[in-house]
Amino acid sequence: MRLAWLKDLRLADLPQVGGKNASLGEMSGALAGAGIRVPGGFATTADAFREFLAANDLERRIAEKLKSLDCDDVNALAACGKQIRSWIMEAPFPGDLERDIRKFYQDLEAKTSSEASFAVRSSATAEDLPEASFAGQQETFLNIRGADNVLAAIRQVYASLYNDRAISYRVHHGFEHAEVALSAAVQQMVRSDLGAAGVLFTLDTESGFRDVVFITSSYGLGELVVQGAVNPDEFYVHKQMLERGRPAIVRRALGSKLQKMVFARAQAAGKSTRTVDVPEAERHRFSLSDAEVLELARYAVAIERHYGRPMDIEWGKDGGDGKLYVLQARPETVKSRKRDVEERYALKGRSRVLVTGRAIGSKIGSGTVRVIADASQMSRVKQGDVLVTDMTDPNWEPVMKLAAAIITNRGGRTCHAAIIARELGIPAVVGTAEATHKLKDGQAVTVSCAEGDTGSVFEGLLPFEVSSRERGEMPRIPVKISMNVGNPQLAFEFAQLPNAGVGLARLEFIINNEIGVHPRACLEYESLEPALKRKVAEAARGYPDPRTFFTEKMVEGVATIAAAFWPKSVIVRLSDFKSNEYRKLLGGERYEPDEENPMLGFRGASRYIAPSFRECFELECAALRKVRDTLGLTNVELMVPFVRTVGEAKQVLALLEQNGLKRGVNGLRVVMMCELPSNAVLADEFLELFDGFSIGSNDLTQLTLGLDRDSGLVAEGFDERDAAVKAMLAMAIRACRKQGKYVGICGQGPSDHPDLARWLMEQGIESLSLNPDTVVSTWLALAEAQPPAKKSATAA
Repeated sequence: MRLAWLKDLRLADLPQVGGKNASLGEMSGALAGAGIRVPGGFATTADAFREFLAANDLERRIAEKLKSLDCDDVNALAACGKQIRSWIMEAPFPGDLERDIRKFYQDLEAKTSSEASFAVRSSATAEDLPEASFAGQQETFLNIRGADNVLAAIRQVYASLYNDRAISYRVHHGFEHAEVALSAAVQQMVRSDLGAAGVLFTLDTESGFRDVVFITSSYGLGELVVQGAVNPDEFYVHKQMLERGRPAIVRRALGSKLQKMVFARAQAAGKSTRTVDVPEAERHRFSLSDAEVLELARYAVAIERHYGRPMDIEWGKDGGDGKLYVLQARPETVKSRKRDVEERYALKGRSRVLVTGRAIGSKIGSGTVRVIADASQMSRVKQGDVLVTDMTDPNWEPVMKLAAAIITNRGGRTCHAAIIARELGIPAVVGTAEATHKLKDGQAVTVSCAEGDTGSVFEGLLPFEVSSRERGEMPRIPVKISMNVGNPQLAFEFAQLPNAGVGLARLEFIINNEIGVHPRACLEYESLEPALKRKVAEAARGYPDPRTFFTEKMVEGVATIAAAFWPKSVIVRLSDFKSNEYRKLLGGERYEPDEENPMLGFRGASRYIAPSFRECFELECAALRKVRDTLGLTNVELMVPFVRTVGEAKQVLALLEQNGLKRGVNGLRVVMMCELPSNAVLADEFLELFDGFSIGSNDLTQLTLGLDRDSGLVAEGFDERDAAVKAMLAMAIRACRKQGKYVGICGQGPSDHPDLARWLMEQGIESLSLNPDTVVSTWLALAEAQPPAKKSATAA
């Protein structure tokens, strides 16, 4: 069999047409009923490839050339690959094979419109296996028309099996060269040059979290996204809520999308596309609507279910008919592999941040900067260097494995540099925009991807710590261990620790880091002075207006945490910024008082009910209501902080009810933060209004002992284990247990002091909410403190 129509292929045909083309056939047939559109076409087979080689005596000549090659010698590798590719490019097709290709192309052309053009894609017979990605190893040519041009493109696809990176990759992954054949697909083009395209994964590519679909998108043909030449838009969709029919987009990030690839007039391989700038107004908009994001996510879930494993999928939106198409689907090969040992990296020092970008992975690396302008300089990279360049492509792979870390100017989380860095297990910071200008050759740097979505490059060689633990059983203890989570970008990773949910989700991190604008400035946008108005508009890019921006970014932050831990409880503390912290937000100085002691001033419950802040608080309520009622994440519970009096408590609960957040409706639990001595003294009265207490040991300690926890002069006296503080803690715990209501603690104390955690367990506290880095150690310490008869195991 020399050729076959894609619609007639199935996964069983992988030995003949490779993983990519077998998958296209599988989706064309088996998934059409799910509404998934796959462009039609045909494929040459492995038999055709071997016939081509045999007719030109290429098998023997290639084997001889590769026999003594040292792939670690970059110059020898380049010379060898160039010679083999030239042999293939000069070789003619056997007459029968050429006639078959022309006939199939003629029939395909007859089935399409007169304006149609075609993609010629590679598919290696060892490609897209669950254990190896072969990402981008061979070439793809877009917008090809005419039988002669198609034949020339197929020959170039054949030659690309012997690109330097493909030769090196096969050697380092244990594949015999002669055992790998190439199939070329000739597939109708989707007019994404007039629309958008990108890559999606059916898991989070950084943490391996399985319950989301991660989608990237940019204008034009998808090659620039795959290559990492643009920073695309990003979307996360929660699978469980999607299955329930909810609009389950839990996070968005607006990419810069500076350029797009479109069709060129010429329609021969290598000349058929061109890159143009994206108009500024389009850059500031998302390249997909919410409805399109959700449609792609449904495709992704259907494809993953059919294949029974996490998938890596390329897609395109046709700007002519407005429809979405799947262009490729292959197994995800890095994060889907189960690992028995989990590693965590943490910086133990700080220095000047030189550049930032998108973090790939969660590791830390350090070394000497090697700025490489283009592939001709690759031999300068030595073992342990930090590779810095504009962007990488598959030609760079022979030296990428030498690097301690990789830094690029361009690219997003699905670009080539990101894919290979994950596969190699090294940190990468991509899309920095200025790394090749800011970083100097020979400079010592530390590259950290251990602090969320933002990767940072620090000056000098900083100390860092690597801890590891084996996944498995955790001992049973009589207290629930939950987590304090502020940064939504780390939620998917933290959710994979043993836990009973989130005991404290901090809105302040979301407001400060994801929004950065004072809520009043968003509400009064039209009346702001021009300079401030421009800054607020810049922050709110991608959203209809600043008010919507504020609410939606809060929705996304809370929803990301809630989705990560679903269906476990996530207790969200209503905003507890103090006036000096609100002043630091954009526009904050315009609205906030200059208080002498903001720690004891305009904060918490008293702020929510104040006429000057009430409308701002209602933005917060609208966001939380949407997370619960629209997105369906009803595991979100509310916590009211810094409630001075019972009267304040009643006013806040009434305000929540007026804004659609009535305690008890749709399962909503509202707890109070017990952090003032008055809360413990009048615990019975407060508990009549709330579903329980979450003890804030930081404020409770400073207010019980009468010291400012921010003052270094009295810092030595701050100790949650003081007898007076323990008396307050015991009082609050007893009151909750007496009324059968929830009682937990979310302050710093149990994370810092294992002996305090043991004491709280003995007092009968229901839940300890800890900093994520102390969860396992504290859990094990509490298990050791139990009498032997009470010890048993629970799954992590």
